[in-house]
Amino acid sequence: MQIRAEQLAAALERQRPALVTLYGDEPLLVQEAADLVRAWARREGFDERQVHTVSGGYFDWSRLTAAAVEMSLFAARQLVEIRIPGGKPGKEGSEALQRYTRAGNEDLLTLVTLPRLDKTQLGSAWFMALDGAGLSVRIDPIDRRQLPTWIAQRLSAQGQRVEGGEAGQQALALLADRVEGNLLAAHQEIQKLGLLYPAGELTQAQIEPVVLDVARYDVFRLGEAVLSGQTARALRMLDGLEASGEAAVLAHWTLADDLRMLGRVRAAVDSGQPLAMALRESRVWGAKEKLVERLAPRLRLDEIRRLIEAARICDGLVKGLKSPGWPEDPWQALRRLALMMLEAFQPPSARPLVLRSFQELESARVVSVGKVAR
Repeated sequence: MQIRAEQLAAALERQRPALVTLYGDEPLLVQEAADLVRAWARREGFDERQVHTVSGGYFDWSRLTAAAVEMSLFAARQLVEIRIPGGKPGKEGSEALQRYTRAGNEDLLTLVTLPRLDKTQLGSAWFMALDGAGLSVRIDPIDRRQLPTWIAQRLSAQGQRVEGGEAGQQALALLADRVEGNLLAAHQEIQKLGLLYPAGELTQAQIEPVVLDVARYDVFRLGEAVLSGQTARALRMLDGLEASGEAAVLAHWTLADDLRMLGRVRAAVDSGQPLAMALRESRVWGAKEKLVERLAPRLRLDEIRRLIEAARICDGLVKGLKSPGWPEDPWQALRRLALMMLEAFQPPSARPLVLRSFQELESARVVSVGKVAR
């Protein structure tokens, strides 16, 4: 039975499952969910614990089968943990897991942990067997939009809160900017606030000097930030990617691929194809589907082609070539391309803000070049 992560505590008490499967790529949230299951198991008298980690090319699945039928000499009830970090048990493992779920030993509670699973894995016989034998919990990552709320909830759990109104929202935004993409570090920074300050209200003046900038940016999220028109966040992500040593070529590919995708969708719509069909045929799904659905109708094909040409020039720059009128530094060139895209994607009323960012970037480049020349 599929449930959300926030439903796990209530589902354990209500359904008392024999098997719980956790799957997702957010280590902190998976760990916390697993700890919740372990604490519940101890309260229910599952006093002994076995851990089986399926790693490498070989795993003795007979050990798992034995765990389902053997009784402990020292405890009547056992918690059996099965960790499959690769997410693929293989043919032998698939058969073993299906047999295991059919064993029906009421003195065993089983906790299975897996990484994020794709559609094929979710439809496999072994996962369907696990899902049918108990609870399945998908652990989703916390995206940037959810992060301020998540931080506020964590602060509340330790008796703290930000001040009300706009000031409090700015404090949460500051925290989110500094910990985005790094939930483990975010948890530690929130705990630090609990140690440094007493319960009660926190101000931005208290938060800003003590919370470290531990954000980690995923290059594939860069495109989402640009498509959604988040100028400050997109530039911050480019700064973070450069500082972390990410390849400029990969950042460029992300932006250029989005432009090519927009071009295909716009061309299909101009030829009379319904937008929904154009999105589907261009393989636009997930978070980008809504963004492209909003952008495509208001962008002209000649605008997109102009941006694709800029991306072509930028492609040469990130590979070491030069182009008149463009910065020689690959990351400066990427910032220019991102700002050109952001300006085109914004409603007309918001374009002056992006243009100002572009002008500031160009001014900084001119000053930098002048210093080098001197």
